[in-house]
Amino acid sequence: MTDLPRIVGMVHLPPLPGAPGFDGDREAIRRRVRTDATRLADGGVDGVIVENFGDAPFHPDDVPRHVVASMTRLTTLVRRTVDCPVGVNVLRNDATAAVAVAAAAGADVVRVNVHTGARVTDQGVIEGRAHETLRLRDRLNADVSILADTGVKHSASLGDGMERGTADRRPSGDDVDDLVERGRADGVIVSGPRTGEAAARDRLESVADRCADHDVPLFVGSGVTPDTVADLLEVADGVIVGTALKRGGETTAPVETERVRALVDAAEE
Repeated sequence: MTDLPRIVGMVHLPPLPGAPGFDGDREAIRRRVRTDATRLADGGVDGVIVENFGDAPFHPDDVPRHVVASMTRLTTLVRRTVDCPVGVNVLRNDATAAVAVAAAAGADVVRVNVHTGARVTDQGVIEGRAHETLRLRDRLNADVSILADTGVKHSASLGDGMERGTADRRPSGDDVDDLVERGRADGVIVSGPRTGEAAARDRLESVADRCADHDVPLFVGSGVTPDTVADLLEVADGVIVGTALKRGGETTAPVETERVRALVDAAEE
């Protein structure tokens, strides 16, 4: 497997063809993707993840073929634009599509929001399909690492409901065990309850301890800022950053190179 990067920036795709927000301009999407990827690389990130963030409302699991086609083309564009590891996340939880896109585009990593178990989300109940994802990776002979979320944001365990901020405040040791031992994930991601919100410190430390037991890397997947990145990297092996790198701190805004450099500098200090 590819060595996993330490600071990962997000290339949030605008609405793709077929999504409600698509404006009909495919070339504008390609320009935006190339620009965001270039700015992330120029700012000093160690890797990037391509994600169809603009496609809300998301398909729960199996996305249509045209989404796979668009993401393969755009991930290939990013792969040719930056000289660092590239990842893929197909929202909401199409892990087999992510592996297929990564294999075709020559990407290195996929993120899987629900890899094992089941979660209540705004798309309904989503079940992990680790058995399919791992077998497809083997069939495609794809050198692709799998980063799996524990208690992914915008979701709750089946017994918790979806009240804002309440999901998975408890330690997630058993979940990590299942992700690594039974789901064979190559790394674990912990995030806060919603996009841009930090994970609770006790939960982060609990997951970090269990990841250390299994000797797998831990990534923080939300709420990372220049003010918090150094502290987080004392606990985790890497961070995945989107919102803090965007103009005005808006998740859907373009990436700003200065914001990327500020976060990278803070991490290095």
